[in-house]
Amino acid sequence: MNAAYIVGTFDVAELAFLLFLGFFIALVFYLNRESRREGFPLEDEDTGRIHPIKLTDGDKKVFQLPNGRGTYVPEDVARDDINVPAVSAFRAAGAPLVPTGDPMVDGMGPAAWANRSKYPDLTFDGRPRIVPIAQSHELVVAPNDPQLIGYDVVAADGVTVGKVSDIWVDQAEHIIRYLEVETTSGKKVLAPMMVAVVHGNSLLGALLPIVSDEPKFVEIDAITSAQFDNVPAVETAGIITRYEEDRIQAYFGGGYMYATPERSEAWI
Repeated sequence: MNAAYIVGTFDVAELAFLLFLGFFIALVFYLNRESRREGFPLEDEDTGRIHPIKLTDGDKKVFQLPNGRGTYVPEDVARDDINVPAVSAFRAAGAPLVPTGDPMVDGMGPAAWANRSKYPDLTFDGRPRIVPIAQSHELVVAPNDPQLIGYDVVAADGVTVGKVSDIWVDQAEHIIRYLEVETTSGKKVLAPMMVAVVHGNSLLGALLPIVSDEPKFVEIDAITSAQFDNVPAVETAGIITRYEEDRIQAYFGGGYMYATPERSEAWI
């Protein structure tokens, strides 16, 4: 008898295959149970009906949060509203949505945001992470770098919408996160630093400041001048919550597709 066989023609390779197959099936069921516990049910896009089959035994998953925030159970919070102001491009599951209103305000496509917690992101020692530079822990802009405060801000349509009134820094990463822009109408909004381009800081201007007369301004090409009026504002001065961060980032990010009609059209 061949030593590779266990019983009859049942050999070690067949046993290994069956063990792997059983493990894989068990893994699929386990991951689906965990996805239900984390608030990810099967949901019909057209009707919003949640699939009746539940693969969980009712246990809720609890997340321990830092800085004394306690626990967070996804099933205990309100579900996101799926009745968005848009229509399907065609009748099929997974069809793209065509906005019917202002997609940047309504949070469509690249302008979508998540309903994050309405408290600020914190440092490891419990302080607000993103604050105006004057309220930071001794952070300053290097003397050789442009100070930015007082610079004109130019929108995507070439119109000057206001001036930089403050700089918001990340106390954990030691970088500039937002520029506070005071518009010509007197409103103060935050613009992500990643969508801003600083002009007038070339090498020629640094070496020959007397000869070079480059204009110094900040260009924000994500949105137009008129759209600065609808930038989500922070509720508390000097503090930005996680929810507000997501709204602001989404608004400017969505501008690269929706700020002007031609941006949402095909390139070819």
